[in-house]
Amino acid sequence: MQDRGKCGTAKDTGQEEEMEKDKMDIGQVISETDSVKRDEKYNQYVKENTPKKSWLWNLCKAFIVGGLICVLGQAIHTWYMSLGFDKETAALYNTVTLILISVLLTGFNLYPKLAEFCGAGTLVPITGFANSIASAAIEFKKEGQVFGVGSQIFTIAGPVILYGLFSSWLLGLIYWLCRISGIL
Repeated sequence: MQDRGKCGTAKDTGQEEEMEKDKMDIGQVISETDSVKRDEKYNQYVKENTPKKSWLWNLCKAFIVGGLICVLGQAIHTWYMSLGFDKETAALYNTVTLILISVLLTGFNLYPKLAEFCGAGTLVPITGFANSIASAAIEFKKEGQVFGVGSQIFTIAGPVILYGLFSSWLLGLIYWLCRISGIL
């Protein structure tokens, strides 16, 4: 009687070993001199070594976690309102609190693990933006305040700010032109 254990049958193990032999090695990709063949081998290597993930499962995780972050935000907002703050002040404190929580979780290396598990559900809200700035600051801290943190803090968040500003300017221009021409 064969031991089936974690690896399955001996036949399964043989098939797995055969598949491992067929897998592309990065050395084969690097040593290829023909650029077209190297590109083909690289694409094959990436395809073989990229983990397979279920898009539906990732979508569900992102939806649930993003929703939970929003529920947390609403709970914090409601709490500030119960303390007697007006709606705008409570919203301001809510945003600052969510950013603080995100930065603390990033500092304790918990937010990146949550983001890896949940994907865009953690990256889309304001907490993801705070995480991108805090993680860059932590990563480049050893290079000093000016050349490290100061020059690298917006490496991830900078394009978001740039395209956000440009998009809002462009939409404002379109709106203004529509108002002048009488369309709106």
